[in-house]
Amino acid sequence: MTPRQPPGRIEKLNGAALYFEVHGSGEPLVLLHGFTGSSQDWAGVIAEWGGEFQLIVPDLRGHGRSGALSEPFRHRDAAADVLVLLDHLNAGACRGIGISGGGNVLLHMASMQPERVKAMVLVSATPYFPAQARKIMRQYAASLTAEQRKTLLERHPGGPAQIQALMASVAAFADTIDDMNFTPPHLATIQARTLIVQGDRDPLYPVELSVEMARAIPRSALWIVPSSGHGPVIGARWAEFLKTALGFLRE
Repeated sequence: MTPRQPPGRIEKLNGAALYFEVHGSGEPLVLLHGFTGSSQDWAGVIAEWGGEFQLIVPDLRGHGRSGALSEPFRHRDAAADVLVLLDHLNAGACRGIGISGGGNVLLHMASMQPERVKAMVLVSATPYFPAQARKIMRQYAASLTAEQRKTLLERHPGGPAQIQALMASVAAFADTIDDMNFTPPHLATIQARTLIVQGDRDPLYPVELSVEMARAIPRSALWIVPSSGHGPVIGARWAEFLKTALGFLRE
């Protein structure tokens, strides 16, 4: 049996080999996975929303079928990649959903080119890395279970070398201050309507950081998910989240 080929393609953009998929038609909607995730995390959304939006679904640099990292991952660099991808596809202003690291990338996109992002949904994003997150980042690679490592191998065709580069980036996050460093005046430059989704028990980013973002971003709304941690809408609340996000993006 011939292996099923992925529906996307790889292009050299902004100095990186980026895998991306484009589905459906309508206004562009960028779907950005979390750190160590991949475009395949959005498979169900693609099936549901392809008739309403032109879905642009990349593997962020270093992830999935995109080229392995040669230097530590920076969210700002990944944001520049996605903006160049939009140009490559002749897409103008877009909407976006970002989970965790993908949300951090959207924050950069919306501040680098405010006119390009009309509306965005940020799930477990952060304006900066607090001390409690940095402690977890330093221990992250050593804390992975065998099952988690198996999942990483399934998501990343580049194998152990690709995963090792991602783990090195997580460790580098712990000592990086200039990549995620959004002050309230910086956040205030964002023009996008923004829905911020945060678990009230997130071990990485305390809920106060999302409140800080909501106060600073001019057109923002805040959804605090009770009794939930990082990525609070993944799992049992996913259907509820998609309904809420779709309603917000349609406004």
